[in-house]
Amino acid sequence: MNKKPLSLLRDGIACTFFAGIFLLSGCQSFLTQPSVLATPAIKSLPIPVASHEFNFDPARDDVVGTLQVITVNTDDTLSDIARRFNLGYEEIVSANPNVDPWLPKAGTPIVIPTQFVLPDAPRQGIVINLAAMRLFYFPKAKTGEPQRVITHPLGIGRVEWKTPEGITQVVSKKENPAWIPTPSIRKEHAKNGDPLPAIVPPGPDNPMGTHVLKLAWPSYAIHGTDKPPSVGLRGSHGCLRMYPEDIVGIYHSVPVGTSVRVVNQPRLLGWRDHKLYLQTYPILEDDKRNHAQLLKKSLSTVRTTPKAKREARAQAKINQALLNEVIRNPRAVATPVTQPDMTLQTYLDRATRVQNILPFNATWEGDMEGQLTAAEVLKLANKESGPAR
Repeated sequence: MNKKPLSLLRDGIACTFFAGIFLLSGCQSFLTQPSVLATPAIKSLPIPVASHEFNFDPARDDVVGTLQVITVNTDDTLSDIARRFNLGYEEIVSANPNVDPWLPKAGTPIVIPTQFVLPDAPRQGIVINLAAMRLFYFPKAKTGEPQRVITHPLGIGRVEWKTPEGITQVVSKKENPAWIPTPSIRKEHAKNGDPLPAIVPPGPDNPMGTHVLKLAWPSYAIHGTDKPPSVGLRGSHGCLRMYPEDIVGIYHSVPVGTSVRVVNQPRLLGWRDHKLYLQTYPILEDDKRNHAQLLKKSLSTVRTTPKAKREARAQAKINQALLNEVIRNPRAVATPVTQPDMTLQTYLDRATRVQNILPFNATWEGDMEGQLTAAEVLKLANKESGPAR
């Protein structure tokens, strides 16, 4: 029996049936090419997590947040990415030492160091780590609720106008403040050919931004800024600058009388799960302490605390090669130095890949107004005549 007519008939019926499904895409293409239905779906990357507020158990853990990795979008700079992920300029640059901050190639992987070892200080009030250029606020926990920490990047004082260390408190708060430059600041501005008025009124050009928390230290404050890219730089006259979107939340959350402790800790150790983490930041240029000796002492202390005796922590051995690598490369990345046979690169390779978009529940809405050019930010980094006192 000749089967060719039957074959043609069968194929014709198939064409008629599938034409409706595939919008007349053609019987021949359906029969001879892989089905559209068989094409595997490309799994999209997860949305990044917010990097400014965390719950933690203070009796158990010292590390919060998650290390993330994104890829550069067209026209991104590291300064843009830093603000998107609530990081400071030095943090993002330290985490990505081989990336051009101003011309990162689209598609380049970027480490987002949004995991933090909390400063070695009481977990109460505001704690500021100058080396990290970061603020940590510990609201009082209500009965039955977990401890929270809110953290944001900061701009701090220049070498010649360094932010003091020690303990103070918030003594007053003001919205839409005027700025009254001190005589020494006015003298400096005049010398640089940029004379200042006696009072700078509230408004978009006010260097103090929209909100200020004044400290018991005369002439020092935590405030916003009209130059957002200066956050994460040593650019002020001693005060502590915050992104415009971050100072609003802190202003409304922090009551007058809150303690403020300022420390300088470039090498931070802390526990999470059964791992000991080390997070290192570049040592500030005017910090002349013996940090090798300080770290040795901190390692001894952190291994003998009650936290260190929980579960398998007592048996955790230091990966000396990894610890040395993290010390040599202060990349602002919290790294588990008790993981055997791990290098810094293998740890970074395991970080969560996420979309390069605003994190869910981020403080910033993505308004680029106020973002500066590369040249302007570099000027801020070198010789900023900024608002803080």
